[in-house]
Amino acid sequence: MKLLRGLAGMVAAGLVVLTLVVIGTTIIAGRRGFPGPGAVSVTWHVAASTIAVAAQIYSDRHRGFAAFSGSLVVFLAAGLLLWTQWWS
Repeated sequence: MKLLRGLAGMVAAGLVVLTLVVIGTTIIAGRRGFPGPGAVSVTWHVAASTIAVAAQIYSDRHRGFAAFSGSLVVFLAAGLLLWTQWWS
Protein backbone atom coordinates (compact mmCIF):
# COMPACT_ATOMS: atom_id res chain seq x y z
CA MET A 1 0.00 0.00 0.00
CA LYS A 2 2.95 2.35 0.59
CA LEU A 3 3.93 2.11 -3.06
CA LEU A 4 0.40 2.94 -4.22
CA ARG A 5 0.13 5.90 -1.84
CA GLY A 6 3.54 7.13 -2.95
CA LEU A 7 2.59 6.93 -6.60
CA ALA A 8 -0.71 8.69 -5.91
CA GLY A 9 1.20 11.40 -4.05
CA MET A 10 3.43 11.98 -7.05
CA VAL A 11 0.37 12.19 -9.32
CA ALA A 12 -1.31 14.68 -6.96
CA ALA A 13 1.85 16.80 -6.84
CA GLY A 14 2.06 16.64 -10.63
CA LEU A 15 -1.49 17.92 -10.90
CA VAL A 16 -0.64 20.87 -8.66
CA VAL A 17 2.37 21.71 -10.83
CA LEU A 18 0.28 21.34 -13.98
CA THR A 19 -2.34 23.66 -12.50
CA LEU A 20 0.30 26.28 -11.74
CA VAL A 21 1.60 26.02 -15.32
CA VAL A 22 -1.90 26.48 -16.76
CA ILE A 23 -2.53 29.49 -14.50
CA GLY A 24 0.82 31.00 -15.50
CA THR A 25 0.12 30.39 -19.17
CA THR A 26 -3.25 32.09 -18.84
CA ILE A 27 -1.69 35.14 -17.22
CA ILE A 28 1.13 35.41 -19.75
CA ALA A 29 -1.23 34.90 -22.70
CA GLY A 30 -3.56 37.60 -21.39
CA ARG A 31 -0.72 40.09 -21.02
CA ARG A 32 0.65 39.43 -24.50
CA GLY A 33 -2.70 39.34 -26.28
CA PHE A 34 -2.58 35.66 -27.24
CA PRO A 35 -5.39 33.17 -26.73
CA GLY A 36 -4.67 31.09 -23.65
CA PRO A 37 -6.25 28.14 -21.89
CA GLY A 38 -9.15 30.23 -20.56
CA ALA A 39 -11.13 30.34 -17.35
CA VAL A 40 -12.87 27.00 -17.89
CA SER A 41 -9.60 25.14 -18.21
CA VAL A 42 -8.15 26.89 -15.16
CA THR A 43 -11.26 25.98 -13.17
CA TRP A 44 -11.01 22.34 -14.19
CA HIS A 45 -7.35 22.22 -13.19
CA VAL A 46 -7.90 23.91 -9.82
CA ALA A 47 -10.84 21.61 -9.03
CA ALA A 48 -9.00 18.44 -10.03
CA SER A 49 -5.85 19.31 -8.11
CA THR A 50 -7.87 20.26 -5.03
CA ILE A 51 -9.74 16.95 -5.13
CA ALA A 52 -6.51 15.02 -5.70
CA VAL A 53 -4.65 16.68 -2.83
CA ALA A 54 -7.60 16.19 -0.47
CA ALA A 55 -7.87 12.52 -1.46
CA GLN A 56 -4.13 12.06 -1.00
CA ILE A 57 -4.24 13.56 2.49
CA TYR A 58 -7.14 11.22 3.30
CA SER A 59 -5.21 8.26 1.91
CA ASP A 60 -2.10 9.13 3.92
CA ARG A 61 -4.07 9.32 7.17
CA HIS A 62 -5.95 6.03 6.78
CA ARG A 63 -5.03 2.40 6.26
CA GLY A 64 -6.43 -0.53 4.32
CA PHE A 65 -9.32 -0.08 1.92
CA ALA A 66 -9.78 3.58 2.91
CA ALA A 67 -6.20 4.34 1.83
CA PHE A 68 -6.74 2.42 -1.41
CA SER A 69 -9.94 4.36 -2.09
CA GLY A 70 -8.21 7.69 -1.53
CA SER A 71 -5.44 6.74 -3.94
CA LEU A 72 -8.02 5.62 -6.48
CA VAL A 73 -9.72 9.02 -6.29
CA VAL A 74 -6.37 10.70 -7.04
CA PHE A 75 -5.91 8.57 -10.16
CA LEU A 76 -9.50 9.15 -11.27
CA ALA A 77 -9.22 12.93 -10.83
CA ALA A 78 -5.98 12.97 -12.84
CA GLY A 79 -7.43 10.75 -15.54
CA LEU A 80 -10.60 12.81 -15.82
CA LEU A 81 -8.62 16.04 -16.06
CA LEU A 82 -6.27 14.69 -18.70
CA TRP A 83 -9.10 13.17 -20.70
CA THR A 84 -11.33 16.27 -20.71
CA GLN A 85 -8.78 19.05 -20.92
CA TRP A 86 -5.76 17.65 -22.72
CA TRP A 87 -6.81 14.72 -24.93
CA SER A 88 -10.19 15.81 -26.25
